[in-house]
Amino acid sequence: MNFELSDDQKAIRDLARDFAERELKPLVPAWDVSGEFPHQIVPKMAELGFMGLTLPEKYDGAALDFLSAALVIEEVAKVCGSTALTLASHNGLCQRHILDFGTEEQRQKYLPDLAKGKKLGAWALTEPGSGSDASGLKTRAVAEKNGDFVLNGSKAFITQGSVGHTYVVLASTNPEKKQKGITAFVIERDTPGFRPGKPEDKLGCRASDTAQISLENVRVPKRQVVGDIDHGFIDTLKILDKGRIIIGAMALGLGEAALAESIKYAKEREQFGKPIASFQAIQWKIANMATELEAARCLIYRAAALQMSGKRSTLESSMAKLFASEAATRACNDAIQIHGGYGYIRDYPVERFWRDAKLCEIGEGTSEVQRMVIAKNILEAV
Repeated sequence: MNFELSDDQKAIRDLARDFAERELKPLVPAWDVSGEFPHQIVPKMAELGFMGLTLPEKYDGAALDFLSAALVIEEVAKVCGSTALTLASHNGLCQRHILDFGTEEQRQKYLPDLAKGKKLGAWALTEPGSGSDASGLKTRAVAEKNGDFVLNGSKAFITQGSVGHTYVVLASTNPEKKQKGITAFVIERDTPGFRPGKPEDKLGCRASDTAQISLENVRVPKRQVVGDIDHGFIDTLKILDKGRIIIGAMALGLGEAALAESIKYAKEREQFGKPIASFQAIQWKIANMATELEAARCLIYRAAALQMSGKRSTLESSMAKLFASEAATRACNDAIQIHGGYGYIRDYPVERFWRDAKLCEIGEGTSEVQRMVIAKNILEAV
Protein backbone atom coordinates (compact mmCIF):
# COMPACT_ATOMS: atom_id res chain seq x y z
CA MET A 1 0.00 0.00 0.00
CA ASN A 2 1.41 3.37 -1.08
CA PHE A 3 1.70 5.91 1.73
CA GLU A 4 3.19 8.72 -0.35
CA LEU A 5 1.50 11.93 0.75
CA SER A 6 -0.24 14.13 -1.78
CA ASP A 7 0.67 17.79 -2.15
CA ASP A 8 -2.51 18.75 -0.28
CA GLN A 9 -1.70 16.38 2.58
CA LYS A 10 1.83 17.75 2.82
CA ALA A 11 0.43 21.28 2.89
CA ILE A 12 -1.97 20.58 5.77
CA ARG A 13 0.80 18.74 7.64
CA ASP A 14 3.11 21.74 7.25
CA LEU A 15 0.33 24.13 8.29
CA ALA A 16 -0.26 22.15 11.49
CA ARG A 17 3.48 21.95 12.17
CA ASP A 18 3.93 25.71 11.77
CA PHE A 19 0.91 26.45 13.97
CA ALA A 20 2.12 24.15 16.73
CA GLU A 21 5.63 25.59 16.75
CA ARG A 22 4.49 29.21 16.57
CA GLU A 23 1.32 29.29 18.69
CA LEU A 24 1.60 26.36 21.08
CA LYS A 25 5.25 25.73 21.89
CA PRO A 26 5.92 28.92 23.88
CA LEU A 27 2.86 28.31 26.09
CA VAL A 28 2.84 24.56 26.65
CA PRO A 29 5.15 24.42 29.73
CA ALA A 30 2.96 26.90 31.60
CA TRP A 31 -0.23 25.05 30.61
CA ASP A 32 1.28 21.82 31.88
CA VAL A 33 1.98 23.35 35.28
CA SER A 34 -1.35 25.17 35.70
CA GLY A 35 -3.54 22.42 34.28
CA GLU A 36 -5.91 25.07 32.95
CA PHE A 37 -7.76 24.61 29.68
CA PRO A 38 -6.39 27.10 27.08
CA HIS A 39 -9.63 28.59 25.76
CA GLN A 40 -7.69 31.29 23.91
CA ILE A 41 -6.24 28.81 21.43
CA VAL A 42 -9.60 27.45 20.22
CA PRO A 43 -10.49 30.39 17.89
CA LYS A 44 -7.05 30.20 16.29
CA MET A 45 -7.49 26.49 15.59
CA ALA A 46 -10.97 27.13 14.22
CA GLU A 47 -9.57 29.69 11.75
CA LEU A 48 -7.32 26.97 10.33
CA GLY A 49 -10.16 24.46 10.10
CA PHE A 50 -8.82 22.26 12.88
CA MET A 51 -12.08 22.31 14.84
CA GLY A 52 -13.94 20.68 11.95
CA LEU A 53 -11.23 18.60 10.32
CA THR A 54 -13.31 16.06 8.38
CA LEU A 55 -16.70 17.77 8.43
CA PRO A 56 -18.16 18.58 5.00
CA GLU A 57 -18.05 22.20 3.89
CA LYS A 58 -21.84 22.52 4.14
CA TYR A 59 -21.39 22.26 7.93
CA ASP A 60 -18.50 24.78 7.82
CA GLY A 61 -15.94 21.98 8.10
CA ALA A 62 -12.53 21.72 6.45
CA ALA A 63 -13.59 18.59 4.52
CA LEU A 64 -10.17 16.95 4.94
CA ASP A 65 -9.58 13.31 4.17
CA PHE A 66 -8.99 11.03 7.14
CA LEU A 67 -5.23 10.76 6.70
CA SER A 68 -4.92 14.55 6.59
CA ALA A 69 -6.81 14.74 9.89
CA ALA A 70 -4.42 12.20 11.41
CA LEU A 71 -1.47 14.26 10.15
CA VAL A 72 -2.82 17.35 11.94
CA ILE A 73 -3.12 15.45 15.21
CA GLU A 74 0.37 13.98 14.78
CA GLU A 75 1.98 17.37 14.21
CA VAL A 76 0.13 19.06 17.08
CA ALA A 77 1.05 16.19 19.43
CA LYS A 78 4.75 16.71 18.69
CA VAL A 79 4.41 19.98 20.58
CA CYS A 80 1.39 19.58 22.86
CA GLY A 81 -0.31 16.31 23.75
CA SER A 82 -3.09 18.17 25.54
CA THR A 83 -4.13 20.14 22.47
CA ALA A 84 -3.89 17.03 20.31
CA LEU A 85 -6.22 15.22 22.71
CA THR A 86 -8.69 18.13 22.66
CA LEU A 87 -8.78 18.03 18.86
CA ALA A 88 -9.03 14.24 18.80
CA SER A 89 -12.04 14.17 21.11
CA HIS A 90 -13.81 17.18 19.64
CA ASN A 91 -13.41 15.97 16.05
CA GLY A 92 -13.28 12.21 16.32
CA LEU A 93 -15.92 11.45 18.94
CA CYS A 94 -18.61 14.07 19.53
CA GLN A 95 -18.66 15.56 16.03
CA ARG A 96 -18.21 12.24 14.31
CA HIS A 97 -21.09 10.59 16.16
CA ILE A 98 -23.45 13.37 15.10
CA LEU A 99 -22.13 13.41 11.52
CA ASP A 100 -22.26 9.64 10.99
CA PHE A 101 -25.46 8.77 12.83
CA GLY A 102 -27.40 11.98 13.50
CA THR A 103 -30.32 13.36 11.53
CA GLU A 104 -29.82 16.17 9.04
CA GLU A 105 -31.63 18.47 11.48
CA GLN A 106 -29.11 17.56 14.21
CA ARG A 107 -26.17 18.07 11.86
CA GLN A 108 -27.40 21.50 10.80
CA LYS A 109 -28.06 22.51 14.40
CA TYR A 110 -24.84 21.36 16.08
CA LEU A 111 -22.01 20.83 13.59
CA PRO A 112 -21.43 24.38 12.27
CA ASP A 113 -20.89 25.82 15.77
CA LEU A 114 -18.54 22.93 16.61
CA ALA A 115 -16.59 23.45 13.38
CA LYS A 116 -16.25 27.20 14.05
CA GLY A 117 -15.04 26.59 17.60
CA LYS A 118 -18.01 28.51 19.01
CA LYS A 119 -18.83 25.39 20.99
CA LEU A 120 -16.71 22.51 22.26
CA GLY A 121 -17.89 18.93 21.88
CA ALA A 122 -17.69 16.08 24.37
CA TRP A 123 -18.56 12.39 24.16
CA ALA A 124 -19.68 10.51 27.27
CA LEU A 125 -19.53 6.72 27.43
CA THR A 126 -17.28 5.85 30.41
CA GLU A 127 -18.74 5.75 33.92
CA PRO A 128 -17.23 5.45 37.41
CA GLY A 129 -18.09 1.74 37.42
CA SER A 130 -17.87 0.87 33.73
CA GLY A 131 -14.92 1.50 31.46
CA SER A 132 -13.83 -1.40 29.29
CA ASP A 133 -17.05 -3.27 30.19
CA ALA A 134 -19.74 -1.23 28.46
CA SER A 135 -22.39 -3.73 29.56
CA GLY A 136 -21.87 -2.33 33.08
CA LEU A 137 -23.17 1.08 32.01
CA LYS A 138 -25.65 2.32 34.65
CA THR A 139 -26.88 5.63 33.24
CA ARG A 140 -30.56 5.09 32.43
CA ALA A 141 -32.76 6.73 29.85
CA VAL A 142 -36.43 6.06 30.57
CA ALA A 143 -38.94 6.71 27.80
CA GLU A 144 -42.05 8.73 28.56
CA LYS A 145 -45.42 8.36 26.87
CA ASN A 146 -44.73 11.27 24.53
CA GLY A 147 -41.52 9.61 23.29
CA ASP A 148 -39.14 11.88 25.20
CA PHE A 149 -36.59 10.50 27.69
CA VAL A 150 -35.48 11.21 31.24
CA LEU A 151 -31.81 10.46 31.98
CA ASN A 152 -30.21 9.72 35.34
CA GLY A 153 -26.64 8.66 36.05
CA SER A 154 -23.04 9.84 35.92
CA LYS A 155 -20.09 9.75 33.54
CA ALA A 156 -16.37 9.75 34.29
CA PHE A 157 -13.13 10.77 32.55
CA ILE A 158 -14.94 12.83 29.93
CA THR A 159 -12.67 14.91 27.71
CA GLN A 160 -14.01 18.49 27.54
CA GLY A 161 -16.24 17.38 30.41
CA SER A 162 -16.25 20.70 32.27
CA VAL A 163 -15.72 23.06 29.31
CA GLY A 164 -17.94 21.44 26.69
CA HIS A 165 -21.18 22.81 25.29
CA THR A 166 -22.48 19.93 23.16
CA TYR A 167 -22.40 16.43 24.63
CA VAL A 168 -23.16 13.06 23.04
CA VAL A 169 -24.18 10.86 25.98
CA LEU A 170 -24.63 7.08 25.91
CA ALA A 171 -27.35 5.70 28.18
CA SER A 172 -29.14 2.41 28.71
CA THR A 173 -32.65 2.32 27.25
CA ASN A 174 -33.07 -1.45 27.67
CA PRO A 175 -30.82 -2.71 30.52
CA GLU A 176 -31.77 -6.35 29.96
CA LYS A 177 -30.22 -6.16 26.48
CA LYS A 178 -26.89 -4.87 27.88
CA GLN A 179 -24.72 -3.50 25.03
CA LYS A 180 -27.58 -3.97 22.58
CA GLY A 181 -29.83 -1.75 24.69
CA ILE A 182 -27.74 1.45 24.67
CA THR A 183 -28.84 4.68 22.97
CA ALA A 184 -27.00 7.93 22.17
CA PHE A 185 -28.41 11.37 22.97
CA VAL A 186 -27.15 14.85 22.17
CA ILE A 187 -27.48 17.12 25.21
CA GLU A 188 -26.70 20.80 25.56
CA ARG A 189 -24.79 22.08 28.56
CA ASP A 190 -27.55 24.30 29.94
CA THR A 191 -30.14 21.50 30.06
CA PRO A 192 -31.71 21.38 33.56
CA GLY A 193 -30.26 18.58 35.69
CA PHE A 194 -27.11 18.27 33.56
CA ARG A 195 -24.10 19.14 35.73
CA PRO A 196 -20.44 19.02 34.64
CA GLY A 197 -18.00 18.39 37.50
CA LYS A 198 -14.67 19.99 38.30
CA PRO A 199 -11.62 19.14 36.15
CA GLU A 200 -9.52 16.16 37.22
CA ASP A 201 -5.91 16.73 38.35
CA LYS A 202 -4.13 14.39 35.94
CA LEU A 203 -0.66 12.89 35.46
CA GLY A 204 -0.41 14.03 31.84
CA CYS A 205 -2.30 15.92 29.12
CA ARG A 206 -2.93 18.37 31.91
CA ALA A 207 -4.21 21.19 29.70
CA SER A 208 -6.84 18.90 28.23
CA ASP A 209 -10.03 19.12 30.26
CA THR A 210 -11.23 15.88 31.91
CA ALA A 211 -14.20 15.78 34.26
CA GLN A 212 -17.15 13.82 35.56
CA ILE A 213 -20.72 14.57 34.50
CA SER A 214 -23.87 14.11 36.55
CA LEU A 215 -27.37 13.69 35.12
CA GLU A 216 -30.34 14.10 37.44
CA ASN A 217 -33.75 13.86 35.81
CA VAL A 218 -32.40 15.33 32.59
CA ARG A 219 -35.33 15.60 30.19
CA VAL A 220 -34.28 15.01 26.57
CA PRO A 221 -36.71 15.37 23.64
CA LYS A 222 -36.97 12.43 21.25
CA ARG A 223 -35.55 14.62 18.47
CA GLN A 224 -32.21 14.55 20.32
CA VAL A 225 -31.76 10.79 20.02
CA VAL A 226 -28.68 10.22 17.83
CA GLY A 227 -29.18 7.17 15.62
CA ASP A 228 -31.65 4.41 16.32
CA ILE A 229 -32.95 3.45 19.76
CA ASP A 230 -30.83 0.67 21.32
CA HIS A 231 -28.24 1.05 18.54
CA GLY A 232 -25.89 3.46 20.29
CA PHE A 233 -23.20 1.00 21.27
CA ILE A 234 -23.07 -0.60 17.82
CA ASP A 235 -22.59 2.89 16.39
CA THR A 236 -19.98 3.56 19.07
CA LEU A 237 -17.83 0.67 17.85
CA LYS A 238 -17.72 2.26 14.40
CA ILE A 239 -16.80 5.62 15.94
CA LEU A 240 -13.96 3.95 17.85
CA ASP A 241 -12.59 2.42 14.64
CA LYS A 242 -11.88 5.99 13.52
CA GLY A 243 -10.99 7.38 16.94
CA ARG A 244 -8.33 4.77 17.60
CA ILE A 245 -6.48 5.79 14.44
CA ILE A 246 -6.46 9.39 15.68
CA ILE A 247 -5.17 8.39 19.12
CA GLY A 248 -2.51 6.33 17.37
CA ALA A 249 -1.50 9.47 15.45
CA MET A 250 -1.32 11.40 18.70
CA ALA A 251 0.95 8.74 20.18
CA LEU A 252 3.11 8.78 17.08
CA GLY A 253 3.60 12.52 17.35
CA LEU A 254 4.63 12.28 20.99
CA GLY A 255 7.06 9.47 20.22
CA GLU A 256 8.57 11.41 17.34
CA ALA A 257 9.06 14.43 19.58
CA ALA A 258 10.83 12.26 22.16
CA LEU A 259 13.09 10.83 19.46
CA ALA A 260 13.98 14.27 18.11
CA GLU A 261 14.87 15.55 21.57
CA SER A 262 16.96 12.42 22.23
CA ILE A 263 18.96 12.82 19.03
CA LYS A 264 19.59 16.49 19.77
CA TYR A 265 20.64 15.83 23.36
CA ALA A 266 22.81 12.82 22.49
CA LYS A 267 24.80 14.89 20.01
CA GLU A 268 25.31 17.76 22.46
CA ARG A 269 25.91 15.91 25.72
CA GLU A 270 29.52 14.82 26.24
CA GLN A 271 30.80 12.15 28.61
CA PHE A 272 34.30 10.66 28.74
CA GLY A 273 35.42 13.30 26.25
CA LYS A 274 32.93 12.62 23.45
CA PRO A 275 29.20 12.97 22.62
CA ILE A 276 27.06 10.21 24.10
CA ALA A 277 25.67 9.66 20.59
CA SER A 278 28.93 7.85 19.85
CA PHE A 279 28.18 5.15 22.44
CA GLN A 280 26.55 1.98 21.19
CA ALA A 281 24.15 1.83 24.14
CA ILE A 282 22.66 5.18 23.09
CA GLN A 283 22.72 4.34 19.39
CA TRP A 284 20.71 1.18 19.95
CA LYS A 285 18.06 3.04 21.90
CA ILE A 286 17.71 5.58 19.11
CA ALA A 287 17.65 2.81 16.48
CA ASN A 288 14.87 0.99 18.34
CA MET A 289 12.86 4.18 18.82
CA ALA A 290 13.09 5.16 15.16
CA THR A 291 12.25 1.67 13.89
CA GLU A 292 9.22 1.18 16.12
CA LEU A 293 7.84 4.64 15.35
CA GLU A 294 8.20 4.06 11.63
CA ALA A 295 6.33 0.78 12.00
CA ALA A 296 3.62 2.63 13.95
CA ARG A 297 3.34 5.16 11.13
CA CYS A 298 2.74 2.39 8.59
CA LEU A 299 0.00 0.84 10.75
CA ILE A 300 -1.71 4.21 11.27
CA TYR A 301 -1.57 5.24 7.62
CA ARG A 302 -2.86 1.82 6.52
CA ALA A 303 -5.86 2.05 8.86
CA ALA A 304 -6.51 5.62 7.70
CA ALA A 305 -6.39 4.51 4.07
CA LEU A 306 -9.01 1.83 4.79
CA GLN A 307 -11.30 4.43 6.35
CA MET A 308 -10.82 6.69 3.33
CA SER A 309 -11.84 3.84 1.03
CA GLY A 310 -15.05 3.32 2.99
CA LYS A 311 -14.00 -0.03 4.45
CA ARG A 312 -14.20 -1.15 8.08
CA SER A 313 -10.88 -1.01 9.88
CA THR A 314 -11.66 -2.59 13.25
CA LEU A 315 -8.65 -4.91 13.22
CA GLU A 316 -6.28 -2.42 11.63
CA SER A 317 -7.37 0.45 13.90
CA SER A 318 -6.80 -1.62 17.03
CA MET A 319 -3.39 -2.76 15.77
CA ALA A 320 -2.40 0.81 14.98
CA LYS A 321 -3.58 2.19 18.31
CA LEU A 322 -2.03 -0.65 20.33
CA PHE A 323 1.37 -0.58 18.66
CA ALA A 324 1.66 3.20 18.33
CA SER A 325 0.70 3.90 21.94
CA GLU A 326 3.08 1.32 23.40
CA ALA A 327 5.89 2.28 21.00
CA ALA A 328 5.45 5.94 21.98
CA THR A 329 5.61 5.14 25.69
CA ARG A 330 8.77 3.08 25.15
CA ALA A 331 10.31 5.88 23.09
CA CYS A 332 9.53 8.45 25.77
CA ASN A 333 10.90 6.16 28.47
CA ASP A 334 14.15 5.72 26.53
CA ALA A 335 14.29 9.47 25.92
CA ILE A 336 14.26 10.05 29.68
CA GLN A 337 17.01 7.44 30.08
CA ILE A 338 19.14 9.09 27.40
CA HIS A 339 18.75 12.44 29.13
CA GLY A 340 19.66 10.90 32.50
CA GLY A 341 18.89 13.15 35.45
CA TYR A 342 17.93 16.00 33.14
CA GLY A 343 15.18 13.84 31.68
CA TYR A 344 13.54 13.70 35.09
CA ILE A 345 13.10 17.44 35.52
CA ARG A 346 10.72 19.87 33.85
CA ASP A 347 13.50 21.89 32.23
CA TYR A 348 13.48 19.29 29.46
CA PRO A 349 10.23 18.24 27.70
CA VAL A 350 10.77 14.48 27.58
CA GLU A 351 9.23 13.84 30.99
CA ARG A 352 6.08 15.62 29.78
CA PHE A 353 6.06 13.57 26.59
CA TRP A 354 6.11 10.39 28.70
CA ARG A 355 3.25 11.59 30.91
CA ASP A 356 1.17 12.55 27.87
CA ALA A 357 1.94 9.37 25.91
CA LYS A 358 0.87 7.07 28.73
CA LEU A 359 -2.74 8.17 28.24
CA CYS A 360 -2.69 6.74 24.71
CA GLU A 361 -2.39 3.24 26.20
CA ILE A 362 -5.58 3.85 28.21
CA GLY A 363 -7.99 6.13 26.34
CA GLU A 364 -10.42 4.84 23.68
CA GLY A 365 -9.80 1.28 24.81
CA THR A 366 -6.85 0.10 26.88
CA SER A 367 -4.02 -1.95 25.40
CA GLU A 368 -5.65 -5.01 26.93
CA VAL A 369 -8.92 -4.27 25.15
CA GLN A 370 -7.07 -3.74 21.87
CA ARG A 371 -5.50 -7.17 22.20
CA MET A 372 -8.95 -8.66 22.82
CA VAL A 373 -10.31 -6.95 19.70
CA ILE A 374 -7.34 -8.05 17.59
CA ALA A 375 -7.49 -11.65 18.74
CA LYS A 376 -11.28 -11.83 18.24
CA ASN A 377 -11.03 -10.54 14.68
CA ILE A 378 -8.16 -12.85 13.76
CA LEU A 379 -9.76 -15.95 15.26
CA GLU A 380 -13.11 -15.28 13.61
CA ALA A 381 -11.43 -14.81 10.22
CA VAL A 382 -9.71 -18.20 10.28
